[in-house]
Amino acid sequence: MTSRTCVSLVAAVCVLGAATLAHGQAAGTWEPPRLADGQPDINGMWNNVGSSHVPLELPADLVGKTLTAEERLELFTARSDRAKAVEWNGHENSRGVGAYANYWFDWFWKEPVAGDAPALVIHPPDGQVPNLTEQARDSVRYYREHLHDTFANMESGDRCLSRGVFGMMMPTAYNNGKLFVQAPGVVIIHSEMIHNARVIPIDAGPHTHSNITQWEGNPRGHWEGNTLVVESTNFKAVGNMRAPGSRAPQHEGRRMVERFSFVDENTLNYELTVDDPNTYAEPWTVAFPYKRDNAYQQFEYACHEGNFAVPNSLSGARAQEAGGQ
Repeated sequence: MTSRTCVSLVAAVCVLGAATLAHGQAAGTWEPPRLADGQPDINGMWNNVGSSHVPLELPADLVGKTLTAEERLELFTARSDRAKAVEWNGHENSRGVGAYANYWFDWFWKEPVAGDAPALVIHPPDGQVPNLTEQARDSVRYYREHLHDTFANMESGDRCLSRGVFGMMMPTAYNNGKLFVQAPGVVIIHSEMIHNARVIPIDAGPHTHSNITQWEGNPRGHWEGNTLVVESTNFKAVGNMRAPGSRAPQHEGRRMVERFSFVDENTLNYELTVDDPNTYAEPWTVAFPYKRDNAYQQFEYACHEGNFAVPNSLSGARAQEAGGQ
């Protein structure tokens, strides 16, 4: 990572941290209860499904404009209504094999939640995910062209291995409830999708040796007042992984910083900054609220047990190579 990139990321995080602090002060003096070890109590079920109605990137006609909370909610509601009005008319009328009817998706049953911005991307200022580097574009092209040459080329989430930090923390089609569990010196975030758990040590010292890499990186957390800050490094190099708006490589040099900031008893503001200079042209940040959802239940996600996508895709590719229809 170049020194320029490091400075850019630190500056971005500092600015975002200041904005979060200001927002928290504006929200009032509410203080979360604390555990015996002094950590703010973040235990419970938190859900980001309301942000599914927020566009990932800022629409071109909104660049440079400042919208009120009412205008943002009106924008998201109109977007939500359009999506919910789309009718599914069966596989025979769909491109490819089609998809589920709308009632299968979490967002179909939820109303929009207005965050502090008209798009999930809040940095860079144009609200766009930065361009992929030439190296990353070459990688995406390779895996698209050779997707079914071998199981190893398929996207890691499709293989039931990991959806990465993006796949776990960003709003998605369903299974948006995240269970937060605390113990002394640790916060655990359990995702229903692929029944995956992120174990985040608190005030645990430096990251593990750079030779040790992990699918979701090696996290280290600490509290800044009522904000949980999580820095993750030591990412496993993955050629084909889920990413907002696309699928992209994950490089070992990736660094992610997350901020979970209490606004009130039922709201966490979430910010995620990613710096992966081998994948993206510059660091970028998404932000949206998580809402407490005590009614949400997580169920077993038996991903491997029912995953016929891998053998079916590979066998279909082999049949195509052999001249089958």
